[in-house]
Amino acid sequence: MVLIALSTLFFAVLLTWIGISNLLVLTLIVVAFNLVQWLFAPKMIEALYHVREVSFSDNPKLYRTVERLSRKMKLKMPKLMIASIPIPNAFAYGSPLTGNRIAVTEELLKVLEDEEVEAVLGHELGHLKHRDVQIMMFASVLPAIFYFLGYSLLLSGFFRGYGGYESREEGTLPALIIGFVCMTIYWILSLFVLGLSRYREYYADRESVFNVEDGARKLSEALAKIVYYTSRQKSNFRREASGLSYFKSLFISDPDRAEKDSLNLVLAKRVSDQQLVNQILTRKLTMADRLMEIFSTHPNIVKRLKALKELE
Repeated sequence: MVLIALSTLFFAVLLTWIGISNLLVLTLIVVAFNLVQWLFAPKMIEALYHVREVSFSDNPKLYRTVERLSRKMKLKMPKLMIASIPIPNAFAYGSPLTGNRIAVTEELLKVLEDEEVEAVLGHELGHLKHRDVQIMMFASVLPAIFYFLGYSLLLSGFFRGYGGYESREEGTLPALIIGFVCMTIYWILSLFVLGLSRYREYYADRESVFNVEDGARKLSEALAKIVYYTSRQKSNFRREASGLSYFKSLFISDPDRAEKDSLNLVLAKRVSDQQLVNQILTRKLTMADRLMEIFSTHPNIVKRLKALKELE
């Protein structure tokens, strides 16, 4: 609501300032671009992350788990997919052209126990139940409009400045001022979108807790292991991992935060899953952690595990 209210306010000011036709044309172009991107994004995701469909005969246990949880959450069963990327993770995605899909990585199935995979699947189905793909797509359009408007005006003002003195006086300064204002608005709205993304992660976590038996413990252990193993895998596969951030908002855990989140996890010997969770929970959040979270698509892992502990 705040995001829409702010966007409406900024639109009203700009409509008064630069005229209705220019902004409306740009808005229509940006909305159309994002709509096309949303419709065809699943194909882009599957090409980027080497995703393939999983049938019942390929993995009966995994297929039955998704089927059972979908039935319990009153969802039409999405297509089950497996992604060949070198980190343990999972994501939900889809569009009207492809239908809903959830994917787990091959590494996730190796690293997590079956009960932990079940909790992760509950989280991803929670995203589908809450229509988070559609909500985040809509929310992302609003700052995108201001970004493209600001970028266009800055370029226009910059190149117009190469003309004569009269040209600079008449067109450059207003275009640059409005361009900078639009880029500032884009930055402010983007922070709201990131905040919305973090809230949706908490809501999906709750769906897993409420629909998976002992879901809080299972999901806590899954998240702790995903963070720990992702930090190790990213250091071994830096070149491959560099392309994992394009759609990181889809993931159950942000791979770019893994190394920071597991910085204090120095495991000299094999520990239990709960000991790993407790090690993360004992970390104190610094001011730097809180500031970094503002610019992240996912909640800080310590805060996230504490929220699950409260639900437990």
